[in-house]
Amino acid sequence: MDIQIIEMADRKAKFILKDSSPAMANALRRTLLSDIPKMAIDTVEFYTGKIEGDDGKEYESITPLFEEIIAHRLGMLPVPTDLDLFVPQSECECGGEGCPNCTIMYSLQKTGPATVLSSDLQPLGGPNSDKLRIVDEFIPIVELTADQGITVYAKAVMGTAKKHVKWQVCNGVGYKYMPVIEIDPKHASDDAVVACAELCPAGLEVKNKKLVVKDPVACGYAKGCLEKLDETEGVTVNWDDTNFLFKYETDGSLTAQQALDIAVDILSKEAKGFADDIKVL
Repeated sequence: MDIQIIEMADRKAKFILKDSSPAMANALRRTLLSDIPKMAIDTVEFYTGKIEGDDGKEYESITPLFEEIIAHRLGMLPVPTDLDLFVPQSECECGGEGCPNCTIMYSLQKTGPATVLSSDLQPLGGPNSDKLRIVDEFIPIVELTADQGITVYAKAVMGTAKKHVKWQVCNGVGYKYMPVIEIDPKHASDDAVVACAELCPAGLEVKNKKLVVKDPVACGYAKGCLEKLDETEGVTVNWDDTNFLFKYETDGSLTAQQALDIAVDILSKEAKGFADDIKVL
């Protein structure tokens, strides 16, 4: 099994999984979706009562939304994750009570009229607190009217999407078989066949009045180029079930490269553990 990177941006990636199998491709997909650990807000405490704004005026700590809805929105915010700094609470020396090694504390206080944004959530304490600010700054949380305010304290802990989707790093994870485009040179000069290049300009092109494969990765396997043709007319599109084209995005809590590295490491450890168990049996 090998991985050939086609595109690796900060939050999205595209690569080819080579010399593999459908079972392994699906295992990698499920690992990217469910098994990568990340930090996410898990506990939210709301202060109710009067609060004082920066202008010295008193505001009522109340919002138009139920607290459960706001807590859910906070839980879905992308919290930056450094796996070298934090561990799951179940593995922490504090025994799960919450400490700087397993928990990030946030506070939020704002008064209206205003839109409460993810950037209003401030990490508390520590020399690296600026690095723990929510990745996306302009995610709306709730709209405050005049005389309304909000005071919140929240805790972020590590988990995986097996427990809740708020711990899901990757989204839009999908793969398809690599297309195999075959062009019969006996027919590839026919006008009808050459017209395929106009239907799939990313994957096909014409050279010296001959239809040739430009980039098989760009083929969407929609077979649009064959809708007006019979396969006997010179073009066939099949698939290769040993090579797979993957693509996915992340929420920003981890980079796309980090997510892929962690997923491959998890799969490798699970495969080794499974092999050891078989030897024992």
